[in-house]
Amino acid sequence: MKDKQFWLASALITLLLIIYWLVGHPFFITDRIVMFLAILILGGTLIYNIRYAERGGETYLRPIPGLKAVEEAVGRSTEMGRPILYIPGIQDMDQVETVAGVVVLGHVAKMTARYETSLNVPVARSIVMKAAREACRESYTVEGRPDMFNEDMVHYLTDDQFAYAAGVNGIMVREKPAACLYMGKFYAESLILAETGNSIGAIQIAGTASQAQIPFFVTACDYTLIGEEFFAASAYLSQKPELVGGVRGQDMIKVFVIATIIFSTLMMILFESTGIGFNISNFLTIR
Repeated sequence: MKDKQFWLASALITLLLIIYWLVGHPFFITDRIVMFLAILILGGTLIYNIRYAERGGETYLRPIPGLKAVEEAVGRSTEMGRPILYIPGIQDMDQVETVAGVVVLGHVAKMTARYETSLNVPVARSIVMKAAREACRESYTVEGRPDMFNEDMVHYLTDDQFAYAAGVNGIMVREKPAACLYMGKFYAESLILAETGNSIGAIQIAGTASQAQIPFFVTACDYTLIGEEFFAASAYLSQKPELVGGVRGQDMIKVFVIATIIFSTLMMILFESTGIGFNISNFLTIR
């Protein structure tokens, strides 16, 4: 019933706006009608897929090797009796990468609670510390081990970039964790952290959308979640309908955009004689 009301209201608003545009209403900028229609189509696609997932619709998410390795890393830490070090980036909760990192932390905390493995989460922002603590507390409670949760497992170091990197490196050298997970927003400290983790022989799994830091993680870590894989990881691990539906909707939008680009290019090439296209040979001629 709610879905019908939502779509009815959306259709009514769209109809009214189109009527305003047709009659030349002064409050409607006709020069941006394409942008308006694009927003309606993209927004409607996302909302539809989220609703589809909430109603129990099945969505296939391809397996990601880096996520499968997380359980292996936790198992290795349990066997060796050494802790897991989790770094949720160095930025605040206003960054989508930090939010994704905290979501993945919740899944890791469930496994550490299940296997009774020590978890260490140093953070660089106070708000991230609060969010990470709540994620860990919820995970330990869901696993039936609230007694194992300790607020000190998520602790604040400093806001300064390289002071934070130095503090984390000190933790690595002293405690020698069996697994180091880097999930969030990183800058120049990425290689410093990854190289230190590599020197102590830890299995390392990284995930970020920072294009400049991906090469360093790929070089120094065992597994790396690159860009979209990192954002899909939160949906893959949590299986929350709003996240899974969002991933499905974004993929559909990407397919639509790619198809539009290809179609537009072909139309411009094939219909050059009409004056709306161009001669592709002009771009291939060597001068």
